[in-house]
This record gives sequence, structure tokens and C-alpha cells, in this order.
Amino acid sequence: MLSSEEIIRTVEMLKNENLDVRTVTLGISLRDCSGSSADEVCDRVREKVRKHARNLVPTCDRIATKYGIPIVNKRLAVTPVASVAESLGGGGFLRVARTLDEAAQEVEVNFIGGYSALVQKGFTRGDRNLIDTIPEVLSCTERVCASVNVASTRAGINMDAVSLMGQAIKETSLRTADRDGFGCAKLVIFANMPEDNPFMAGAYLGYGEPECVINVGVSGPGVVKKELERAVQSGKKLTLGDLAEIIKKTSFKVTRVGELIAREVARELDVTFGIVDLSLAPTPTVGDSVGEILQCLGLEAIGVPGSTAALALLNDAVKKGGAFASSSVGGLSGAFIPVSEDLNISQAVHRGYLSLEKLEAMTSVCSVGLDMIAIPGKVDAETIAAILADEMSIGVINHKTAGVRLIPVPGKDVGDKAVFGGLFGEAYILEVRNINRSANFIRFGGRIPAPLTSLNN
Repeated sequence: MLSSEEIIRTVEMLKNENLDVRTVTLGISLRDCSGSSADEVCDRVREKVRKHARNLVPTCDRIATKYGIPIVNKRLAVTPVASVAESLGGGGFLRVARTLDEAAQEVEVNFIGGYSALVQKGFTRGDRNLIDTIPEVLSCTERVCASVNVASTRAGINMDAVSLMGQAIKETSLRTADRDGFGCAKLVIFANMPEDNPFMAGAYLGYGEPECVINVGVSGPGVVKKELERAVQSGKKLTLGDLAEIIKKTSFKVTRVGELIAREVARELDVTFGIVDLSLAPTPTVGDSVGEILQCLGLEAIGVPGSTAALALLNDAVKKGGAFASSSVGGLSGAFIPVSEDLNISQAVHRGYLSLEKLEAMTSVCSVGLDMIAIPGKVDAETIAAILADEMSIGVINHKTAGVRLIPVPGKDVGDKAVFGGLFGEAYILEVRNINRSANFIRFGGRIPAPLTSLNN
């Protein structure tokens, strides 16, 4: 039970410290929507989304008002479209994507994830069709998000898929050049992609998930920052272990809020409650930053020596607090470092504290990977693929999820700013060193074998 003092603190978190439920994501299985024609598939997809999602937004709004807890985003995640539309050609995939976009608009959700393929060990015809159509889909739809799993600890890294995704990122950026390559913000390339992730752009409904399920993402960087500030300003002599304990206790409270909302929404909609993802997902709002948390831990700025160690402390403490608060923690759960979506991190890039190489090192201890990073538009597809391969190897070797959202910004170079708007924020273009030096490596293709540590049965 929470004490009266803890209840008062939770209320303060909601009122003054940007505590919110970042997303309620309804997963919907489309496995029974396959058909012999695009018309048949699209009709089934549209009807199923309408049937299960029509009450999602009103229910979330009602519960948010009831508890006084903001629910920022309402989203959908569906079965990977590569399998649902397997029998269709490329034109059929485009029609399914437009149907998903229209259905998402109709039920008034922010985004719909699941334009996805799992190709860590090889391709089916549907996988190739989906990957080939990603640039057009992300440029002609508003709400559809795409993700491709190209690697896993069990399978290794599909370098043919990595090469294709380097090309897809490049083409998507060019097709959305008028928006600073924004289409790439809706595309994630993964290793060890989780089946129950509620956050976009990587959400999809895994093959082992229920017919319909509610997964919730809660975020509280501002809350953690305030708690650390109070402790440091108290004058007490504190160690890093003491600060880790504060983060752990705060994460416990944040997770309890998320589980309360998740269970209530699931009950109202009469669907399964899945997981609470307790990731510290920042926003461009001042005071709602993972970078500022690291400053509270004594660093002048994120990116200086010690940043990887501080981020490891933060990530571990968040997971420990969340695991104690709920038996249904899942998704990504930990600390995100999305450059454009965190004002403090974006400024650290501008001031020269953060490089691509330092960000890559930090991803070895955080929840995701190279996230929302704007790079020069001149960077070639092979260099992008090589960056993907580097990050995938971190995920594969360390038995962790690793994701990449790189945004080559057409016509812009180092020091320029890309503006994406809303929660996507803005970012200064980060230098990519040694471009056009990796093509021969990428052209070998094939599959980098799984590491020996995968043989753990």
C-alpha cells in the first residue's frame, strides 16, 4: 500500500512533473484477414479494425478524466502485414497500407504499427514485397508505421536485409524531402524486436500474442529528474547507489500508475491486459528529458565521459523498480535516448558533446538504440546499412533489443537543423565520419552467423 505522503507525491508528479501515460496501444490480430485478392484482404482488415478499435479513444478519454492522468497517445498495433498480405503483389501491399491508414483515421488513433516483416533468417515473397513498398507507403500515408527485424541473437544478422533497409531509408528520406525526411521517423530497423512493444514506430502484434490486447507505455523522465534534484539539494551525503535507489522507487510509482490505467482500459474494452512498458521516453518539453537526469547524476552534459556508466545505472534502476511494481512488465522498458525527441540531448549534439560513435556506445546499455538521429542527406545507402549492421551486432551479442531510426535529411548538412514537429521534435544534423568506406563490406551480403552464446538450451 502507498502511504498518504506517497499518494500526495504521485499527485504532484501528475500536476507539475510531466507524468503521463505516453501511449495506450491496442493490439489487433489480423491473422484471419488473409485472402486471395486485395479487395478481400482490405475489406477484412477495415472491418476488424473498426470492430475492435472504435471505442478505444472514447474509453481512454473517459478513464483519463476519471483519474486525472493524461493519456497522450492512443495507438494500434497489428499482425505483421508481410504475413497478412503474403499472397498479394506490391500493389496489394500498398492498398492494405492505405486501408490501415484510413481505418486508423476513422477510429481517431495517432498511429498504427505493424507494416512489418521479420526477416532475421531470410525472406518470403511477402517480406520482399513489404520491404520494397516501404518508401512509398511511408510517404503517402499519415499514420502507418513500419518496422523490420533483420537480426536476432538466435539467428544472427541478415546482411541482405540490412542492405535493403539502407536503401529503403535513403529512398524514404528522398520521397519526404519536403518534410526533412520525416518518413524515416516512422521506420525502425530492429534486432530482437519485442512482440509487445506499445511505442511507435516499432509496435506490432507478435504471433504469440492474444487476439486483442492492451499494452501501455508510461513515461516519467521529469518525475525522476525532480526526485533526484530534491535528494541532491537536501544536503545529505549521497552515493551513486543512493541515487539508484531513488530512481528505483520512483519507477515503482510510475509503473503502478501505468498498470492501473492499462487494466482499466482492458476491462472497459473487454480485451486482454498485456504489459506495462515503463520506458523513460522523453519529449521535447523542457524538464522531460533523459539528458537532464544524467546531469542530475553529476555530468555536465550527456555525452561527456561517464555518460555510458550513468545511463547503465539509470536503465537498471528503472527496470528494477518496474519489475517490483508489476508482474506484467514488457515491451522495451528502460531508458530511451531519442535525439530529436529529447531537447537536452539535441542541444548536446549541437554543442559537440555527443557524436554518433558515443551514442552507439551508450546504446549497449540502454533500452533501444540509435533513435531519431538526423544525419546529412549526402550519406550513401551503404554507409547507412553499415551503421545498421553495427547497431544490430550490439543487440545480437548482448541479447538485447536494438533499434535504429536514422533520418538522412535531404539538402542539409552538419550543423543544420531538421524540424519534425510535435513529439518528434527537432534535431541538429549529426556528423557521420568516413562515409563511402563500407560498400564492399555490405556487398558481401549473406548472413552473419549467430553468436555462440545463442546455443543456451
